[in-house]
Amino acid sequence: MRLKDRVAIVTGASRGIGNAVVRGFAREGAHVVLNYIEHESEVMQTVQTLEADGVQILPYRADITSDEQILAMVDAAMARFGRIDILVNNAGIYPRKHWYEITEEEWDQVLGINLKGCFLCCKAVYPHMKQKGYGRIINVSSVTFWNGIENLAHYTASKGGIIGLTRGLARELGRDGIGINAITPGAIQTETELEMFADQQEVFVKQFAELQALPQRLVSDDVVGTVVFLASEDSAMITGQTINVDGGWMLH
Repeated sequence: MRLKDRVAIVTGASRGIGNAVVRGFAREGAHVVLNYIEHESEVMQTVQTLEADGVQILPYRADITSDEQILAMVDAAMARFGRIDILVNNAGIYPRKHWYEITEEEWDQVLGINLKGCFLCCKAVYPHMKQKGYGRIINVSSVTFWNGIENLAHYTASKGGIIGLTRGLARELGRDGIGINAITPGAIQTETELEMFADQQEVFVKQFAELQALPQRLVSDDVVGTVVFLASEDSAMITGQTINVDGGWMLH
């Protein structure tokens, strides 16, 4: 088990990539704080399933745009587990709108959750990682940083900001024994996509088969191996990097 007895916080983990990462970390022996803000019934189902398998898991509802709530979550993690080794900044939203129709409030909301939340979570866990001289931070960006997607200007800006933040922090965190990297997932088929575009799934399968070098739809579990690698000792000398997980859509 590559993460045996490590303690991880995963944000935005009620569904999708975050939830898949929680389950992947559990398989690798980690204790996990599952952060969420909605879909509580699905969170409790995950918790019950993992606890039945002997996993130590702490579900914690917190708004990651709130410094106060993030610090309370970190305190709860420390009280339960006594340490924090891994942070996965996954929480994010992606409302679609023409760029010229985006209001200031909508811009602030997307940048607040996707980018500010990432920064605040890094800042909150830092003292605990620094004290131990060890930490792994994985920030979830997006393939939209590489290729741009219509009607997602605020989302793309926030995800580009995550890569910039990752690189900037890598220079400062390394001296404290903390590695920080980003991943850029491609077109992941998530529960939210299935709800929003239930009638377009066949179109999406064909579309991404033509775009990607590996011609099949990605699902959340396809991202887990990369995140586990970045959270483990296997990536000990990798920091400040961005790894693309998109089936070969973008090649760089």
